[in-house]
Amino acid sequence: MGSPFDLDDDAGYRRWREQKLAEAPASVNDLIVEVGDPRALTAAERAALADVVRRCNMAIYASPMHEEDTDILRKLGTQFGLNQLDANWLAGEDGISSIRVFDDGTRKHYIPYTDKPIKWHTDGYYNTPQRQIRAMVLHCVRSAASGGDNRLMDHEMAYLQLRDLDPQHIRALMQPDAMTIPERVDEADGVRDAQSGPVFSLDAQGKLHMRYTARTRSIEWKKDAGTAAAVAALEKLLASESPLVFHARLEPGMGLLCNNVLHDRGAFTDDPAHPRLLYRARYLDRINP
Repeated sequence: MGSPFDLDDDAGYRRWREQKLAEAPASVNDLIVEVGDPRALTAAERAALADVVRRCNMAIYASPMHEEDTDILRKLGTQFGLNQLDANWLAGEDGISSIRVFDDGTRKHYIPYTDKPIKWHTDGYYNTPQRQIRAMVLHCVRSAASGGDNRLMDHEMAYLQLRDLDPQHIRALMQPDAMTIPERVDEADGVRDAQSGPVFSLDAQGKLHMRYTARTRSIEWKKDAGTAAAVAALEKLLASESPLVFHARLEPGMGLLCNNVLHDRGAFTDDPAHPRLLYRARYLDRINP
């Protein structure tokens, strides 16, 4: 069996494309699975989540769990083979990050810890090739008073649409030096070496991985016409009102389980008495459905 992501195997790609589109969720409601306790899913709940993830690399669970408990993410993750947490330097001691507004300390300088919007990206695009983020769980403890919604897009659908437009876009974005994050020197984080890599790549199991950010600062794209055209096509796709882009708002007890799909975040306004709080667990593993 060939790979649907082999640019020289058009027949294999066409078969995969037909099935991918046929099974695609029609709306964000098709992503949502009601569960009782994410820490201990029933067989039916796990199967339902796994089926949605299999079809579009993401699912949203809705539960009555409103506690400030990071075990919710860890125990959910282990049920899908997620064990290798990416314990980045801004995460808590348990490797899970509290995504909320910080008014002081180091975190206030980083946009996830503010109330500002975040552009389209996949998590960990600045990581080394050995520490790529394959999966993520984002769990809502408290939502914002207004705003803070997410847009979500299956990265395989982004690949599909770009390949349909022009296979050369994929060829350009699979170059090993397509996107570079320049070196950064930080008093707290130390020196982070420049990281070059592709936007689209295949992991050891032949699964598609995407590394991307729409930010325009602290990023360098390969300076050739093919890469410029591919990046412009991707930006246009993400700016469109495509039915393949889902608009979601995580309310308390809800969470996103995904294979690091494309996502963004809108600006938000907090209720000072109940400020927005989400937990984020990022994994080097891919979800095992």
